[in-house]
Amino acid sequence: MFPPISTEEWMAKINVDLKGADFQKKLVWRTNEGFNVMPFYRKEDLEGLPTLGTLPGEFPYVRGTRDNNDWLIRQQIQGSNADEFLANARHAIDCGVESIGICLCGELGVDQLPEILKGIDLKKIEVNIASCPGKAIEVAEILVAAIIEQEATEEFRGAVDFNPFRRLLKRGLEFPKDLKETSLKIYEIVKPVKNLRCFSVDSYMLNNAGAFITQELGYALAWGAEWMTLLTESGLTPCEVAERIKFNMGISSNYFMELAKFRAGRMLWAEIVKAYGAEEECCKMWVHAVTSQFNQTIYDAHVNLLRSMTETMSAALAGVNSIETLPFDLQYKNPDEFSERIARNQQHLLRDESHLNKVVDPAGGSYYIEVLTTSIAKEAWKVFNEVEEAGGFLAMLKKGEIQAKVNESGVKRHVDVARRKEILLGTNQYPNFNETALDKIQKTDSCGCGCTAEDGAVEYLNFDRAASQFEKLRLDTERSSKRPKVFMLTIGNLAMRLARAQFASNFFGCAGYEIIDNIGFDSIKEGVDAAMEKGADVVVLCSSDDEYAALAPEAKKELADRAILVVAGAPACMDELKAQGIEDFIHVRVNVLDTLIGFNAKLLK
Repeated sequence: MFPPISTEEWMAKINVDLKGADFQKKLVWRTNEGFNVMPFYRKEDLEGLPTLGTLPGEFPYVRGTRDNNDWLIRQQIQGSNADEFLANARHAIDCGVESIGICLCGELGVDQLPEILKGIDLKKIEVNIASCPGKAIEVAEILVAAIIEQEATEEFRGAVDFNPFRRLLKRGLEFPKDLKETSLKIYEIVKPVKNLRCFSVDSYMLNNAGAFITQELGYALAWGAEWMTLLTESGLTPCEVAERIKFNMGISSNYFMELAKFRAGRMLWAEIVKAYGAEEECCKMWVHAVTSQFNQTIYDAHVNLLRSMTETMSAALAGVNSIETLPFDLQYKNPDEFSERIARNQQHLLRDESHLNKVVDPAGGSYYIEVLTTSIAKEAWKVFNEVEEAGGFLAMLKKGEIQAKVNESGVKRHVDVARRKEILLGTNQYPNFNETALDKIQKTDSCGCGCTAEDGAVEYLNFDRAASQFEKLRLDTERSSKRPKVFMLTIGNLAMRLARAQFASNFFGCAGYEIIDNIGFDSIKEGVDAAMEKGADVVVLCSSDDEYAALAPEAKKELADRAILVVAGAPACMDELKAQGIEDFIHVRVNVLDTLIGFNAKLLK
């Protein structure tokens, strides 16, 4: 019914609407991952893409490793002893969990594992056990013995997460000298159980340190290749190694790009394993996905539910094998029954009510997703090749180079959060002014088995969350004996004063200050008098650029030294105002975090 519209016609219409603005600067998104994203894509953009032409379950598995989209719902089970652990595990299983995580550290030790495994049906429930690398052999022996005892060698699914690289990544500590011998011994132990994986690629650690998407994927592939090289050179066949590797990957809130990441990862991993001489059936990437901790927040913590929901959805639509949705309160307390139930139900909503498991690779053929998949694959492949040219994943880890590159990305993301280029709702934008968090923060123990006791010789990953610096700022305000008051002196142009008052309220609200907003005043004196009556520590002048030349000096004179004067905006007369002693201006180009740290230094004495 409608005539076809060419790309040239679309571009002509767009340029008319831009009214002379630069298309590249205005509408083309330059990603952190190193490529541009266009505002629209068309069928012609699919021409020549390597991701097309196969079905789900077909090599190179870009569309999935199977002909269905069922995934397992995993939960990390808590418990200080075997009885408590089993009670919590049975409850979770009754609530729909099909895969459980066991962390053998702290009070829950390896000695309690046999009793735990006796209470779990290993034919039906996937079991994934994490421990210190030095305990991996013992854990593997106990698990395999339990599987054989339950006659579940064919039905069992799960993993012993042997991760000897963890110490280098987390603390830069010395690497174990017996890696090859230990790895081969673990392989021989798990060999009788077909679907028991043991060689971990825990790239979620990179995700939690702030790595870009292509970095996480590129390093994950290099990590997997390290296992392939180490063990094939030790005498195992490519298929014997590949079928024991498990990728535990993170999911950020970059919805479409995360979806594309998993599609690209399967394709690249298939090509890597095939290059070792493996049969195509052995080239399937087994992926467990876990929602990110990097973007979780303590303040306005229920927003974590929104973040983890989109993350879970990305992984589900991408066709991963299992997903763990982290509880929203994980950063400030041990998750309770409510938060664990909500986390489980997020997956049930997607699978059992939204039926995302009924369609395999629903994004297949999407112009946007297919281009993203190819773009991410190209950039991740560059990262992979850089690692290989530098001697491999382990060689770079020992020098601290991978840790340094990921930390560099983390620093950039922290700066972007500080400047509000990356938004954390409720933390650096639209905070709940009156929320407090000190009373809800509880000390939690991480699953580290004591590996964080000392610093190593090389750089290690920095796991500071994106919100951590803003949260420290706000907690300092809570600990202060006086909560600073910020008064909005709104005057002049109605639209501009209201807009700037809202901007300033959000700005200072990020530090937890008391915000006193106003509709407007007829004169500067009236506004200053009202501010002093309220006991304001900061008075923010909210008006239009044209009016600041007259209003700001008057406000400075009227206010004297009774409070700090701040001008909301960056007017053309800013230099002239600074010459008159007006020092503080807030606008979209300032570093919000650094500015608020400066105010805290002045106000929280």
